[in-house]
Amino acid sequence: MKKNKVKNKDIIARRSAKNFYLYTSPWLIGFVVLTLYPILYSFYLMFTDTDLTGHGKFIGIENWVYAFKEDPLFFKAFFNTLKYVAMFVPLSLILAFFIALLLSQKIRGVGFFRTAFYIPYITSGVAVTILWGWIFQKDFGIVNYLLGLIHIKGPNWLGDKHMAMVAVVILSLWTIGNNIIIMLAGIQDIPKSYYESAQIDGAGFWRQTFNITLPLTTPTIYFNLIVTIIAAFQVFQQPLILTAGGPLNSTYTAAIHIYNNGFIYGKMGYASMMAWAMFAVIMIITLVVVRSSKHWVFYDD
Repeated sequence: MKKNKVKNKDIIARRSAKNFYLYTSPWLIGFVVLTLYPILYSFYLMFTDTDLTGHGKFIGIENWVYAFKEDPLFFKAFFNTLKYVAMFVPLSLILAFFIALLLSQKIRGVGFFRTAFYIPYITSGVAVTILWGWIFQKDFGIVNYLLGLIHIKGPNWLGDKHMAMVAVVILSLWTIGNNIIIMLAGIQDIPKSYYESAQIDGAGFWRQTFNITLPLTTPTIYFNLIVTIIAAFQVFQQPLILTAGGPLNSTYTAAIHIYNNGFIYGKMGYASMMAWAMFAVIMIITLVVVRSSKHWVFYDD
């Protein structure tokens, strides 16, 4: 009897294992073929001079030496990317918090406004970027037209090296709907009893915001910060379509440099090296944020 029970348990265990591998195999195969293999192969390519045809030889750290000593755009591309990150990330977090705070209020039509703020995030990036290119147009763009109504001469948004990156940041801020929704979820998760106690003590809206809402949404802000930093370092589509990296390479980002070297110039080995350089920079900044989180992220126990 006991032997039959043990045998049945073994059969059930094998069947469960079989079902597990059967049901997870599509994801496992996709992960290995489409994610893990390209990562490992790009790491190998970093030390080669492989071209688009797949031919090349091992050259050690020559790609790194070329990047740091001879490539005139390597540091420029990473500096522009850091500049974009420094402008976009803080602004996106601040806007996401205050817009989510407004959307958390009990007002008529709040569902419409939540949808309206989220739609730009899911719309076609190419179409949106082209639209904003018209909006920022120097002579007949709507931004300069509105500035002209109040007797302000609008700048050459896309043709001025000082304003082009600002235009890219403004465009990117229009698509932070995902951050807003995540922040809204964090705000709505705060117990109402905290606000009721604060109201009894005479605390107004802004005092409740900065003493209750802001501290208790720091875990959500922390999550948005990490995700936004990683995404911001990979900015590619907006500056490429909006300004093609110009003027004077003022919006030429690291992702554009990787794309150009890999798919325009056919230097896949060098492009792989820059991709790993970007990974290293993102990892370092992310680790700094993670280590610092214990000083400003507060959890409601």
